[in-house]
Amino acid sequence: MEIPVRGYDSELSLRDLLSGISEDRLGAVMSVLLDSKFRVVAENGDLIAGETIAFNEASNRISLSYDLESVGYLETISTEKIDEAKLRAAVNLLQLLMKSGARYFMASEMHIEVVKSDYEELQRKHAALLESESRYKALAEQLDERVKEQVKMIDSAQRQLYQAEKMASIGQLAAGVAHEINNPIGFIKSNLSAAQSYVKKCRSMADLVKSEGGEKLVNAWKTADLDFVLNDFDALLQESISGSDRVARIVADLKGFSNVDQAEEESVNLNDNIRSVCNVAANQISSQAEIVLELGELPMLRCFPGQLNQVFLNLLLNAAQAMKTRGEIRIKTNFSNGKIGIQIADTGSGIPAEALPRIFDPFFTTRDVGQGTGLGLTVSRDVIMAHGGFLEVASEIGVGTTVTIYLPVVE
Repeated sequence: MEIPVRGYDSELSLRDLLSGISEDRLGAVMSVLLDSKFRVVAENGDLIAGETIAFNEASNRISLSYDLESVGYLETISTEKIDEAKLRAAVNLLQLLMKSGARYFMASEMHIEVVKSDYEELQRKHAALLESESRYKALAEQLDERVKEQVKMIDSAQRQLYQAEKMASIGQLAAGVAHEINNPIGFIKSNLSAAQSYVKKCRSMADLVKSEGGEKLVNAWKTADLDFVLNDFDALLQESISGSDRVARIVADLKGFSNVDQAEEESVNLNDNIRSVCNVAANQISSQAEIVLELGELPMLRCFPGQLNQVFLNLLLNAAQAMKTRGEIRIKTNFSNGKIGIQIADTGSGIPAEALPRIFDPFFTTRDVGQGTGLGLTVSRDVIMAHGGFLEVASEIGVGTTVTIYLPVVE
């Protein structure tokens, strides 16, 4: 509701000035004081207090002033002359009441003005707050959309990062795996060729047995050295079977390693994953370092095994490439305080102290140009963090580097 405001400096009428006292109380006081009929009238003739009397009946008429201006009159009528002192006292009383009323009026009007001003200011601030809230809401919605877009971009970039490092690792492994597979395939082929010649000898011996007998058969057996053939034939077949098993194992390990994009978690024993990665990387690492495994008992871990395989391979290759002369890579695993610990320590050249703070930066590498992508440790750290774990690196020049992974096991 709007509050009417006249303004504390507006022109006041006699009724305004005497509004603080009731007409009855004013009349009673004036009657006692004057002891005669009276009336208080405004400049415009409006009766404020007293009795209605004709102007020509008034025996006394005294002007009432406020701020040097006449605002009304005190009129009396009496058959006897009124004491001048009483009349002046009545006028003074009215003047005092008018001044008091004026102060009250100004104070009340000023209060109303202040209240209205505060109310209007509050309304203005409220409107500004609503506008600000509306802008904030729109900004929050825009920010939310931008965050979602950035998250999508980061996810996409991270997938590309994983893929780039995965392809780089697979490229490094390709030659070694090809050599690993070619070795058993080569001796399997050689063994089968020898076995084929043995079969021919056995066939010729069978023909001789059918046509001849006795001494000729014994001489032919010795000439063909069939005792050796039979013994060696069994060894060749056994070696070929072992080679086939080796090829199958290499292919299975490589398949498990390459499964980085697997969408679902699995429960695995990380010792098996470490052995698998060591088998896949054996040919590439064996010329630079001996791998020593000290694997403790581990609980099953819900994880993305392909991604952790990528981490283990990155760390193994880093360790091997740090060797200036053939050294040792020691891998230890343990379970303590609800965490699986995996320690990969090498006897390589070590990392300079000034480079340690940057080793997880994307594309940072201490190797020569073209010797690495600089993504291995970045990807490894991100994978471990995505599994709720963390990774620590300690290194000393000339002594080697130790990387320790901690992964929480959720019951």
